[in-house]
Amino acid sequence: MTDMPNGRLHAKSKWDHRPVVMKNNSSPTKIVVIGGTGLIGKKLVARLLEKGHEVLSASPSSGVNTITGEGLDEALKGARIVIDVANAPVWEDGAVLEFFETAGRNITAAEITAGVEHHIALSVVGTERLLSSGYFRAKMAQENLIKASPIPYTIVRATQFFEFVGSIAQSSTDGDTVRLSSAMMQPIVSEDVASLLADIAGEVPVNGTIEISGPEPIPMDDLVRQFLEATRDPRQVITDPTVGYFGTAVNDQSLTPGANPRLGQTRFQDWLARGASQ
Repeated sequence: MTDMPNGRLHAKSKWDHRPVVMKNNSSPTKIVVIGGTGLIGKKLVARLLEKGHEVLSASPSSGVNTITGEGLDEALKGARIVIDVANAPVWEDGAVLEFFETAGRNITAAEITAGVEHHIALSVVGTERLLSSGYFRAKMAQENLIKASPIPYTIVRATQFFEFVGSIAQSSTDGDTVRLSSAMMQPIVSEDVASLLADIAGEVPVNGTIEISGPEPIPMDDLVRQFLEATRDPRQVITDPTVGYFGTAVNDQSLTPGANPRLGQTRFQDWLARGASQ
């Protein structure tokens, strides 16, 4: 696991998570969605509103910046739940680590001030198995900061999204050929991710991790092959066990959930049939 640099919250890593009794009243629950304008965030905000919650979509475009801290305290006033679905806008190892650590510390400080009762964060299935990747080391650092915080939490690890299968293909394309491993995946559509997160927002914190995935496992090469065929892309998929996942070595356990994940309902073939839309 990645070591955490010293910081004002690091010294509190031995704090116990305070017990929470979720209030049961007729007033709407205020929920702040960090990254509320992204792929998952927009859908999640809609699901939460459908459930009758008061929802604030927080992002730099709405004046809430988790890196500088701008607008964060004001956004969290009165919030009982914070759901962080933001992703880093940068991919270089040092920059992505700085993003998740800085945002994590600023969010936690604002949550303590606001008296937030439940922090929910979207992470990635297999994070601890992919630490040769700088991105996954950064996600592990984010998870460690959440666990060290006094705020009760639920980490929700999701498998890869259907919407990013095209990016997987592009990362391994050479001319008209796509070379990919046959390692197993169990991807999930973004709509189902949002629905499952909205359900979890209505539950008590587990102070642990929940895994979510699509309903069916599928080899990575077959996943991309089906996508290319459905989108009438002429590239040909070649199975190559030496090829990694965005440069990281993987096996059948790397990208698949453990026992008893919460499952989305949408099958990959059904998503392709309706036009592979978001």
